[in-house]
Amino acid sequence: MGGITCKFGGTSLADAKAFRAVADIVKSNPERRFIVPSAPGKRKPDDKKITDLLYAWHGLVKQDLDPIQPRTIIAKRFEELAKELNIEFNVQEHLEHIANEAANYAEPDYLASRGEYLSGQILSRLIGATFVDPAQCILFEDDGDLDPQTYDLLGDKLKGPGLFVVPGFYGSLPNGRIKTFSRGGSDVTGSIVARASKSSLYENWTDVSGFLVADPRIVPDARGIGEVTYRELRELSYMGANVLHDEAIFPVREPGIPINIRNTKKPEHPGTMIVAERHSKEPIVGIAGRKGFTMINIEKALMNKERGFGRRVLSVLEDFGVSWELMPSGIDNMSIIIEDEELQNHTSAIIKSIRRTCQPDKVSVTPDLALIATVGQGMAGTVGVAARLTTALANASVNIRVLDQGSSENNIIVGVGEGDLENAVRAIYHAFTE
Repeated sequence: MGGITCKFGGTSLADAKAFRAVADIVKSNPERRFIVPSAPGKRKPDDKKITDLLYAWHGLVKQDLDPIQPRTIIAKRFEELAKELNIEFNVQEHLEHIANEAANYAEPDYLASRGEYLSGQILSRLIGATFVDPAQCILFEDDGDLDPQTYDLLGDKLKGPGLFVVPGFYGSLPNGRIKTFSRGGSDVTGSIVARASKSSLYENWTDVSGFLVADPRIVPDARGIGEVTYRELRELSYMGANVLHDEAIFPVREPGIPINIRNTKKPEHPGTMIVAERHSKEPIVGIAGRKGFTMINIEKALMNKERGFGRRVLSVLEDFGVSWELMPSGIDNMSIIIEDEELQNHTSAIIKSIRRTCQPDKVSVTPDLALIATVGQGMAGTVGVAARLTTALANASVNIRVLDQGSSENNIIVGVGEGDLENAVRAIYHAFTE
């Protein structure tokens, strides 16, 4: 098929003016044929997101309360859109059908998906496109994984001339019931559509002009990233660079379809290209960090000689349903870094279980840790990257609590006190960009 897949986020579809801007972007390039809309986002800071209102609707229904308030706000938003865009669209009829169908769902997925559904109905009428309902062709398996049949089924729906609109965020289970991706999942739908349609490019249109080397709230003058690889982006997204849903990479990575992050308010800006291999030579492509980690430190003489020691430690975490992030270690010691949300209130119980199961010489806890990832595929062939990084942190009076470089040499992760996060990110940024 070929062509370009375009996903438009909620801020790109917040009101009638935004819908017209999207229509202009689509029509400006005849290769843009497969369009994935999100639900309308906020028009102003104190506005309500349509998806949030739909979740509220579900919550009220679940408690046998009348969802009149969220339903009224939703109706008004879509009626205003249809009127201002001069589109014939019976919003109340659709909402009546949605209300009747929602009664059959104990889970929120059906209602949560209706923002994208209604947004797609309006956009398809505005641009004269064929509407394709993902419930018929984006399939989940019982365990929630994407069914590989999706690519063939959806591909068949996207054959033929003209434009196609596929709402984001949802598909269906084997029993036909609606299931949503996690929040922000329209990005994933865009990737699936790009692969199914054999697109040459996946454009992800949002409210920023691509990725920046560092968080602009920490480094206000941070420069943009022209190119980043799928692998580099996974590392940055995990550490907080949340322009794109981190699962959106997987459908397009295998066929090698590049993703272009673009800004609907600055459509002339080239944005960031996400590719299999980048051509730029800089060793560092981005820096991202986040707070909210705890480190458990375990010491035991001759630990390296004791078979199964690490397995027993990790089995304790498994028993508590806790996953871990990093595990730096030495001959007689090992540390495990865990996200605070995972630990919840289990820290004391985990420590007791480790003492009982592994009988270490000492166990201690380091709370209030921040992790910073400095990412770039050029690190492997560049001498002195780690030295520049640690020198920059020393000069900024930042104490490094943890230092970890993966075997792929694609990233260096440092752990610092939460109070040092911003200072550390600025120091690393200036060390590699000046």
